[in-house]
Formats: sequence, C-alpha cells, structure tokens
Amino acid sequence: MTDSPHAPHALEPEPASPPPSPRTLGELRASSWHSLPVKQEMRKNLLARIGEGRPIVEGVLGYDDTVLPAIEQAIIAGHDIILLGERGQAKSRIIRSLVNLLDEWSPTIAGSEINDDPFAPVSRYARDLIAEHRDDTHIRWVHRSERYGEKLATPDTSIADIIGEVDPIKVAEGRYLSDELTIHYGLVPRTNRGIFAINELPDLAERIQVGLLDVLEERDVQIRGHKVRLPLDVMLVASANPEDYTNRGRIITPLKDRFGARVRTHYPLDVDTELTIINQEAARLDDVGVRVEVPPFMAEIVARISQAARRSPRVSQRSGVSVRLSVANYETLAAAAVRRAVRQGEHEAVPRVSDLDSLLSSTLGKLEIESLEEGEDEEIVDKLVKAAVLQTFRESCPTEQLGQVVGGFEDGKIVHAGPDLSSADYIAVLDTVPAMRQPVLAMAGSESPGAVASAVELVLEGLHLTKRLNKDAAGPRATYRARA
Repeated sequence: MTDSPHAPHALEPEPASPPPSPRTLGELRASSWHSLPVKQEMRKNLLARIGEGRPIVEGVLGYDDTVLPAIEQAIIAGHDIILLGERGQAKSRIIRSLVNLLDEWSPTIAGSEINDDPFAPVSRYARDLIAEHRDDTHIRWVHRSERYGEKLATPDTSIADIIGEVDPIKVAEGRYLSDELTIHYGLVPRTNRGIFAINELPDLAERIQVGLLDVLEERDVQIRGHKVRLPLDVMLVASANPEDYTNRGRIITPLKDRFGARVRTHYPLDVDTELTIINQEAARLDDVGVRVEVPPFMAEIVARISQAARRSPRVSQRSGVSVRLSVANYETLAAAAVRRAVRQGEHEAVPRVSDLDSLLSSTLGKLEIESLEEGEDEEIVDKLVKAAVLQTFRESCPTEQLGQVVGGFEDGKIVHAGPDLSSADYIAVLDTVPAMRQPVLAMAGSESPGAVASAVELVLEGLHLTKRLNKDAAGPRATYRARA
C-alpha cells in the first residue's frame, strides 16, 4: 500500500464506452434510465463487483483482510468514511478508486454547475430551464471521472472554497444580491451526485469544519444568508493522519460524529507484501544501457530495512515509515549498481551488499530519527541495514555448509570486497575459497557474474555479522579474514 508517484491515477483517463443516446429530457424519460442517490448507486455497483469476485480497489496490497472489508461494509451501509492512517498508506489512492463504483455515465441538465439530476433538479438554473423547455430541455452525459472532487485541507481554506459565495461579477452585471443565480458554488455543490474527498481533514480550520455539518447530516448547504437550501446528494470521504488527528489539528466532535465509518489503514504486515509493493511501484531502469537485475535477497534486504524501522524505538512511529522508503531505497540501490557497472564497463548491473551504503541518502529523508546527538542518525540507519542483512542471510543461506566456508579461511586466506571491484574479481573468490562455490551458486540462482558477485558479498557479510569472520573496513572497501 502506497501513494507512490509512480502509481497510476485511479480515475479512468478515457471512457470505456460512448455515452448513451438520449439528448433531451423527453428522450431520457422514454429510456430505461432511472435516478438513484449516489450512495445507492455505489452500493449497487459494489455488490455487483463482490458477486463477480472483483476487487473494490486495484493495485492496493495488504488490505484484503483488514481495510477493504471495512470500506465495503461502510459503502453498503451508506456511510460517509474517514480513513485514518500514517503517510504512505494508500489513503488517497483508495479514495480516488471509489469513483469506479459510480455508473460510467450519468445525465445532467446541460449547463448546470452542480450536476443537477434531470428528474429532480435542485438549482434555480435547472428548475427554470425545465419550466421553460420541458421535455425539450437538453441534457449532458457526465463521465464518472467528472463526478469526483478533491480538496487538500489547508489553514487558508475558506467557506467560499467548500460551499460557495456570492459572485460580485454577477451582481455587477445587474442581478440582485437576493437572486440565487448570483451564487458561485463551491467544491461540494459542484460535486453533487458524486464523491467529494477532503485530504488531511484536521488541517481544516474548525470554523470551516462547521460548514460541513449540514452537508453530512441534513444533506444541504446554505450560502451567505440566501434563503436557498440545496439538498445535495454527496458521498463525503476524508483522510487524516493520526499525528495530526490528535496533536497539530483536530476534527471537531460534531463533525467526527457525523462520519458513519472510521477505517484505520496500516503499513504492510509482512515482508512478502512489502516486496510485492516494491516490485509494483518501483521505477524500472530500462534505458540505462545495461541490464539491471536485482537479486531476490537484495530486494528482501530493502524490504526488511523498512520493517525494522517500523519496530525501532529510535525511529518516530508517530510520523510513520512509509512504503515510499522501500520504493526509494530499491530505486537507489539499482541506481548505485548501474553507476558501478557503467564505470567498470560491465553489461549487467546487479546490486551488492557494498551498495547498501548508498541508501543513507534515500533513507534519512524519509525517517524521523529520535536522536539527541548530531550524526547519530547515520549510526541508527547503519544498524537497521545490518539487521536487515543479517536476517536475510539467515533465511537465505544454507547454514549446513557454512562451517566448511569458515574453514576455508583458516589457512590465512583474505578476501576483498567493495563497490570498486568487478564481477570477475568475485568469480575468482570461488577459486580462492572453493567451499563458497556451492552456497554462493545456490543463492545466486545462476552463474551470472553479477549475481555471483552479489551472493559472495552477502555470504561474506553474513558470516561477519554472525561473528564467524573478521571484517576490516576502510571506506567502501572491506577485507574479510578468519577470526583470530
């Protein structure tokens, strides 16, 4: 689950089918179309999806047994929803995906600013137009992507933005202030018969939150003292970060009470889910002139770094450790391998343990380290990386052969490692320490020089972290030897 910048937008870029044929109110009456409130429309389409075994949201992983059932139940119950979770938990993607539960095409009165239902118009403009033209009133078919509105809550958001305001230009054109047609509608009325989303709801000023009370309860809006009530048909969905929810901002109690469902999102609960998200979201380096191949154990190390950070007492869990960290680290690791391969004139780029030093830049920007001393943040990241390497080594390497590998160093053999060494240098290690050949090739999965080099480094580093080999490090270079 992630709000990755590489994620496809949930709203359909192109209609899957052309709009229906009716073009006037009379033709619409004669057709089979009938009006449904937006929540009933979403319920109908959701139940159809469930019956067909189709997911409510595409591309969101790890929520099948937790978050998505709660959202489905809320929609079936006809509830407005608030998604509560830390950054990078796919809240925005889930919200935007809900638009796919709307009918693909919906008719509205042509020229209406608030998507008036042709059979139950609520705006003065639409009512007057139908009174004048009756069955000859023109209608327009609106694609479901146009029935979605979204606002990022910021402290400067006004009631005019959300609900509406008197338009001074229309007044200057000669209309009276009391004329309903002087109103410039805000985002909520313009999303009538659709879904309106507010991201980071606690950042919305409390006086502005009050303006949403009628929308959620009475389903109408009142604008600037006008004696006009618009019975809107809106599905309201909001997102909030728990840190903002409790400290920086708050949702006023009456508004919180009006949301029918509060759904808690979460980060991936296991390494496999994290790995699947990484493979789905990470950018592919297909145009760099070399073949990029990330071994499964190196991808696993990246995933375990994030998992370890979410358990670390030295990392702020209030801020959260987003899946974006895993994606950024994976991309940085691949980039480090490409840089090395190009400099050495190799045709394949395979990340190694020595490339993990490059993750410092992509990690520190996404973690809130709880440290009192300058420079300690780098030490904390180093410990997270080593913990991930150790756990991956223990689960990936055939331990029954490690005794022979350690024994191969007892006659004084020394093995060098580092990002400046070529893959051929690591192939030679297998001749220097023959006992490494079988476990290394088993882990590499092939005899590709790049994959072998990567597996050699993991075996060496794993033996060091399990205190079976000594390691002398000087900058990026390292030397492995038998323990004294």
